[in-house]
Amino acid sequence: MNTYKQLTRSTTHRMLTGLCGGIGEYFNIDPTIVRVLFVLGFFAGLHIGLVIAYVIMALIIPEAPVKHSQ
Repeated sequence: MNTYKQLTRSTTHRMLTGLCGGIGEYFNIDPTIVRVLFVLGFFAGLHIGLVIAYVIMALIIPEAPVKHSQ
């Protein structure tokens, strides 16, 4: 049984880069909740820190492989 999980950017739950969708899939929560938390953090005064973290994570975290249905 393989329990190894890897954080990847989502290809199905994506708005911009798929980062929030990938975080939601990794933690098994709705990606909308992750997006709302990012927006709340932005308006709570974490402007530049969240923007920098988002850009860095979007560049570093790989995109999930595309699943082809047969």
